[in-house]
Amino acid sequence: MQLCSFKIKATGHHSFGILRDNGVTDAAKYTDYADLKAVLMAQAVDELKVLADYPADYSLDEISFLPVIESPGKILCVGMNYSEKRKEFGETNPAPTLFIRFADTLSAHQTPLQKPASSEQFDYEGELAVIIGKPAHQVPAEEALQYVAGYSCFMDATVRDMQFTWFTAGKNWPQTGGFGPSMTTSDEIPDPQQLDIRTFLNGQQVQQDSTANMIHTVANIIAYVTCFTPLAPGDVIITGSPGGVGKSRTPQLFMFPGDNISVEISQIGKLSHMIA
Repeated sequence: MQLCSFKIKATGHHSFGILRDNGVTDAAKYTDYADLKAVLMAQAVDELKVLADYPADYSLDEISFLPVIESPGKILCVGMNYSEKRKEFGETNPAPTLFIRFADTLSAHQTPLQKPASSEQFDYEGELAVIIGKPAHQVPAEEALQYVAGYSCFMDATVRDMQFTWFTAGKNWPQTGGFGPSMTTSDEIPDPQQLDIRTFLNGQQVQQDSTANMIHTVANIIAYVTCFTPLAPGDVIITGSPGGVGKSRTPQLFMFPGDNISVEISQIGKLSHMIA
């Protein structure tokens, strides 16, 4: 299933449901859950399968997407997790590089990413997002994928002007974390290390890799993170960006108002934004 969170344009009401080619089935209409995070908290994703053949309640023109999970409790991000990216930045530390994103930095599919007015180095990083589906603490790697509800696309837009003096600041400006458009449930992706990921800036491919080339696999990341902090349903792990980011290019390539950026991951979908 492709599950999404959305706002009904006519009423402003927030809901969630099953994303289809021609619209969305409003799962809140047929269940007792208010949002997708509530479904995950109840470990009730399988209950939504009865809606698989229901028609769309709204066309895509009648809704606006919301971040897949509107208010994750934790967003943990992994840096330098692809071989080419590590080469570009001269990274040699064998341990996972972790940083935090705040929930109020998230931006939904087809809504703008906001370039800070003070930044001239607003960079793109297309990434795989992992959504946790049940409480996880000190989980061994061989069991870790059992704790995943699903996967989504993420655009980890980065303010490079600040990242290298204060890493957290470079990652936490408002409307810089694109998340969506939907979550592909984990039963449809038995191996998250076999996904192709591509990023496009104004239609030009600027990143391309396979999750097979991650230094730290999804399972190992979950094991590493949960060894020191518990994860709850709806928490999100961003797994790192391939090489090809604008900062490492000659000449350098950054995003400016009016640009279009998108990240596409096989079996998951395509997340798109305009830069404002």
